[in-house]
Amino acid sequence: MLNFSLIGAGRIGKMHAKIIKAHPKTNLKYVFDVNSKLANDVVKLIGCTKAKSIEQAINSKNVDAVLIASATPTHTKYITLAAKAGKAVFCEKPIDLNINNVNACQRDIQNFKVPIQIGFNRRFDLSHLKAQKARANKEIGELEMIVITSRDPKPPGIDYLKAAGGFFRDATIHDFDLTRFILGDDPVVQISAFGGALFDKNAKKIKDQDTAMFILKSKKGVLIHINNSRRAVYGYDQRVEVFGSKGMIISNNQVPNSVERFTSKSTNTKDTLHFFFIERYEQAYKDQFNEFVKCVIKKTTPKVTFEDGKNALIIANAAYKSLKSGKVINVKF
Repeated sequence: MLNFSLIGAGRIGKMHAKIIKAHPKTNLKYVFDVNSKLANDVVKLIGCTKAKSIEQAINSKNVDAVLIASATPTHTKYITLAAKAGKAVFCEKPIDLNINNVNACQRDIQNFKVPIQIGFNRRFDLSHLKAQKARANKEIGELEMIVITSRDPKPPGIDYLKAAGGFFRDATIHDFDLTRFILGDDPVVQISAFGGALFDKNAKKIKDQDTAMFILKSKKGVLIHINNSRRAVYGYDQRVEVFGSKGMIISNNQVPNSVERFTSKSTNTKDTLHFFFIERYEQAYKDQFNEFVKCVIKKTTPKVTFEDGKNALIIANAAYKSLKSGKVINVKF
């Protein structure tokens, strides 16, 4: 049985707590959050112990792994503390908003050989995974284009936006990683980004974006189109097209059930999409955790590494350079 400490007890932290509790080979030993109320909520929900300090949560001898779901600016600090304590680390994305902090963290932990997995859960979605495998086994022939649509049901509040680090690093970073996952060993070499605040007053107030489009190019010439929005009135819109010389595979939107309605007022009407990311990617969150547990037990390398987290941030930073300059930017890893 692997004993975990959970760092961060907000919405996504609570979800991870439930996943840890439900897994047959893991146990949630401690939870820590600077907000005591949030930590207490997890204690009541799971039956674990509230750590008195971050040091107790990470350094305790009866803890094998640390799951970091705290605010992004704390990630590199907690990754470093956990690695130095010899604990396996699962950290939610992004590693940090500043590439210099990511590089410094990488240097600090390079001599501590512990598994570190970054939480890019979309790689584990069964439909997205089939699309990636269709590329890998050349079911669709030679890859030529990737189209990713990723739209949230509604924009977050201004407090979240102020702390999120910008639309591209907070939201699109998932799509940048998914692009890299589908491409495999064919790296992104160029990016052109467009964005604006078309409807959200909070995004306008802090000079962020709520709508964006990106064109990327890989080393082998594959073209990638990503479109993002923080508002889709019909639900959480998540679609991927992988197009090649012999055909196309689509990972489409998921709905709670497969019921279709045909009436005098409408034809082929389906239920609305899943509301948001936790509902849509429930299976993917569980599968990525299963993979992490296997890595810790079998002492293997995680499928989503620290380097993957770093490279997704590099693409996001290049996207901001393109947006600001109005130019196509060469991506350098």
